[in-house]
Amino acid sequence: MKSPTRESDTRRAALRDGLLTTVDLLKRRRAAEITDATIDEYVALHWLEWHGGSLRLTTTGENMCRQLSSQLDRASPRPAS
Repeated sequence: MKSPTRESDTRRAALRDGLLTTVDLLKRRRAAEITDATIDEYVALHWLEWHGGSLRLTTTGENMCRQLSSQLDRASPRPAS
Protein backbone atom coordinates (compact mmCIF):
# COMPACT_ATOMS: atom_id res chain seq x y z
CA MET A 1 0.00 0.00 0.00
CA LYS A 2 1.31 3.43 -0.93
CA SER A 3 1.57 6.09 1.72
CA PRO A 4 -0.43 9.32 1.24
CA THR A 5 2.82 11.25 0.84
CA ARG A 6 4.12 8.90 -1.85
CA GLU A 7 0.80 9.10 -3.70
CA SER A 8 0.81 12.91 -3.58
CA ASP A 9 4.44 12.98 -4.75
CA THR A 10 3.52 10.68 -7.63
CA ARG A 11 0.53 12.83 -8.55
CA ARG A 12 2.60 16.02 -8.33
CA ALA A 13 5.20 14.47 -10.66
CA ALA A 14 2.44 13.53 -13.12
CA LEU A 15 1.08 17.07 -13.02
CA ARG A 16 4.57 18.49 -13.53
CA ASP A 17 5.07 16.18 -16.52
CA GLY A 18 1.81 17.39 -18.05
CA LEU A 19 2.23 21.09 -17.30
CA LEU A 20 3.70 22.12 -20.66
CA THR A 21 0.93 20.28 -22.51
CA THR A 22 -1.67 21.94 -20.28
CA VAL A 23 -0.20 25.39 -20.93
CA ASP A 24 -0.19 24.66 -24.66
CA LEU A 25 -3.88 23.73 -24.51
CA LEU A 26 -4.63 26.97 -22.65
CA LYS A 27 -2.72 29.04 -25.22
CA ARG A 28 -4.67 27.38 -28.02
CA ARG A 29 -7.94 28.07 -26.14
CA ARG A 30 -8.65 24.37 -25.69
CA ALA A 31 -9.13 24.37 -21.91
CA ALA A 32 -12.17 22.11 -22.32
CA GLU A 33 -9.70 19.28 -22.96
CA ILE A 34 -8.31 19.65 -19.42
CA THR A 35 -10.35 17.92 -16.72
CA ASP A 36 -11.83 20.01 -13.94
CA ALA A 37 -10.00 17.86 -11.38
CA THR A 38 -6.65 18.53 -13.07
CA ILE A 39 -7.32 22.26 -13.15
CA ASP A 40 -8.23 22.16 -9.46
CA GLU A 41 -4.96 20.36 -8.68
CA TYR A 42 -2.88 22.92 -10.61
CA VAL A 43 -4.68 25.73 -8.78
CA ALA A 44 -4.07 23.99 -5.43
CA LEU A 45 -0.35 23.77 -6.27
CA HIS A 46 -0.39 27.51 -7.16
CA TRP A 47 0.83 26.75 -10.68
CA LEU A 48 -2.36 28.15 -12.26
CA GLU A 49 -4.82 30.75 -11.05
CA TRP A 50 -8.19 32.05 -12.08
CA HIS A 51 -8.11 35.60 -13.42
CA GLY A 52 -11.29 37.23 -14.69
CA GLY A 53 -12.87 33.90 -15.63
CA SER A 54 -9.82 32.48 -17.39
CA LEU A 55 -6.82 30.51 -16.24
CA ARG A 56 -3.28 31.82 -16.27
CA LEU A 57 0.09 30.72 -15.00
CA THR A 58 1.23 32.01 -11.64
CA THR A 59 4.83 33.07 -11.11
CA THR A 60 5.46 29.61 -9.67
CA GLY A 61 3.88 28.03 -12.76
CA GLU A 62 5.98 30.20 -15.07
CA ASN A 63 9.13 29.18 -13.22
CA MET A 64 8.14 25.52 -13.42
CA CYS A 65 7.60 25.84 -17.19
CA ARG A 66 11.00 27.48 -17.62
CA GLN A 67 12.64 24.69 -15.65
CA LEU A 68 10.85 21.98 -17.65
CA SER A 69 11.71 23.67 -20.96
CA SER A 70 15.34 23.94 -19.91
CA GLN A 71 15.42 20.24 -19.02
CA LEU A 72 13.93 19.36 -22.40
CA ASP A 73 16.47 21.55 -24.21
CA ARG A 74 19.36 19.80 -22.44
CA ALA A 75 17.92 16.35 -23.15
CA SER A 76 17.37 17.03 -26.86
CA PRO A 77 20.33 16.29 -29.12
CA ARG A 78 21.49 19.27 -31.13
CA PRO A 79 22.30 18.94 -34.82
CA ALA A 80 25.94 19.41 -35.74
CA SER A 81 26.74 22.83 -37.17
